[in-house]
Amino acid sequence: MGFIMAAVLIDMISIGLIVPVLPHIVGVFTHSNDEQTLGFLMLTLAFGVANFFGSPVLGALSDRFGRRPVLLIGFAGLALSFFVTATAPALWVLVVVRLFSGAMQANIAIANAYVADITAGEDRAKRFGQLGAMFGVGFMLGPVMGGLLGDINVRLPFYAAGTLAVVNWCYGFFVLPESLPLDKRSPLNWRKMNPVASLQGLTHLKGVGPLVGVLALSSLAQFMLHSSWVLYTKFKFGWGPGQVGWSLLAVGIVSVISQGELLKPMLKRFTPQRLAVIGMTSASLAYLGFGLATEGWMMYVVIGLNLFGGVAAASMQSIVSNAADASNQGRTMGAVSSLNSLMAVCAPVIALELLRWVSTRPPGDIVIGLPFFTCAALQAAAMLITFRFFRSHPPVQPAQPA
Repeated sequence: MGFIMAAVLIDMISIGLIVPVLPHIVGVFTHSNDEQTLGFLMLTLAFGVANFFGSPVLGALSDRFGRRPVLLIGFAGLALSFFVTATAPALWVLVVVRLFSGAMQANIAIANAYVADITAGEDRAKRFGQLGAMFGVGFMLGPVMGGLLGDINVRLPFYAAGTLAVVNWCYGFFVLPESLPLDKRSPLNWRKMNPVASLQGLTHLKGVGPLVGVLALSSLAQFMLHSSWVLYTKFKFGWGPGQVGWSLLAVGIVSVISQGELLKPMLKRFTPQRLAVIGMTSASLAYLGFGLATEGWMMYVVIGLNLFGGVAAASMQSIVSNAADASNQGRTMGAVSSLNSLMAVCAPVIALELLRWVSTRPPGDIVIGLPFFTCAALQAAAMLITFRFFRSHPPVQPAQPA
């Protein structure tokens, strides 16, 4: 577990480095808020579409050849995309790079399959929480570093991120062990690589099929927040890369406390099903708070109050993972990643279009929070569906680790 946590930590720091500056590098090639929003939408769509088709392919390949080589592919793809982005001379180059990066990068899905390989079913919620804590640490360190470097030069964080991705590739090649034994590997099946077939496979998992809609709604709300956070805080509060980085540091701290410290004792008292409902309720209120905030400091208050929002993801991840057998963890996690990618395609279209409608409003206007009000409604719907589903369906018996 320590090996994969270290790999995920380095990976998330490198990704976090570019979060505060990617919309701003789009601004280098645009001349207005409206053009900048549209350009960032193109980049986000390019990554999401490519990842939607690429994730089930990489997931199936990891079931056949093991997790380690597919992770190495992802680290190499990230490094190359960061370095090319740093030297991009035009907006269309950024779009092409995001297409390549989306197709090559399924690190989160493969890391989740890796954890499922080495963990008994009843312990997976706790282990996914530990992995989520590493995401949080990465987003504590990465965005702050990216914001500080971005205030110096908007391209500098991409060179730093590319260097870290190379370091991670070296770590994966020389240190990271394989988690999937030969006798648990499954042959390649072209149908498994079809993203639509992968999503259909999720709906057929024993006892959790209807929860696919819940995963979709929660993911859509989360990606809408990701898509609009930087530009939303710029339009409403006048934040730059540095201020965005500090806000994401706060998100990371809360995530580490939530998934790294609170989740374990909470699992002793509540089932993963109950925790999923609690987390979704907290997230719904947080989205509403982000949209209602009229001063920048209020965003930090909402982040701090959303302490239980992080437990929902780890709980849902364990519930879905427990419904899949050892030889199909890669395909299952790849299908979840593909579903997330599909939502990542839809989210910026909705969020950034909503933001474009209100981008001409004066700073501090509550109407600029329209994308977050929509997120709150989506997350509340997911919470209600989950609550009703768990009331009428018994928990799935955990699968054994590989």
